[in-house]
Amino acid sequence: MAEAMLDIGEDKSLLLVDDDEPFLKRLAKAMEKRGFEVETAGSVAGGKAVATARPPAFAVVDLRLEDGNGLDVVELLREKRPDARIVVLTGYGAIATAVAAVKIGATDYLSKPADATDITNALLATGDELPPPPENPMSADRVRWEHIQRVYELCDRNVSETARRLNMHRRTLQRILAKRSPK
Repeated sequence: MAEAMLDIGEDKSLLLVDDDEPFLKRLAKAMEKRGFEVETAGSVAGGKAVATARPPAFAVVDLRLEDGNGLDVVELLREKRPDARIVVLTGYGAIATAVAAVKIGATDYLSKPADATDITNALLATGDELPPPPENPMSADRVRWEHIQRVYELCDRNVSETARRLNMHRRTLQRILAKRSPK
């Protein structure tokens, strides 16, 4: 397998922080196959503990964790290991959050669902070189749906308030919310 022979460098330590346990296990296994020495954490507290005790060369941190914000782990890791390459993952892609993540030290920002290849490319991209675009990016319909869902959640699932903020007719919003997410 060609991708197992990646040039990761001397230090192959990788911290994965995500509270979605099945995803975390799959990603850990895939990254180990690519040559990384993986350590996992399912919370901000766990991520901070690893970042403090054994700051890794690489990290993939989910933005929204049950016990807080993944950016707290990114910040601590950047403090403990300034050369670490950090990718922030989120199911709620938002430009403002991406900017915040990069400002405090993330190397890149990927929206879920991101696969191990996308994540590896982002971790190993050097300098100003951009990683190749993902093989299966979200469709425009899916991005729109995710944005609507996020605003809906931020408005405490209040349809009228969400419609007002999105400058959308309430009935139109209700129809969108009643449908399944697009692929």
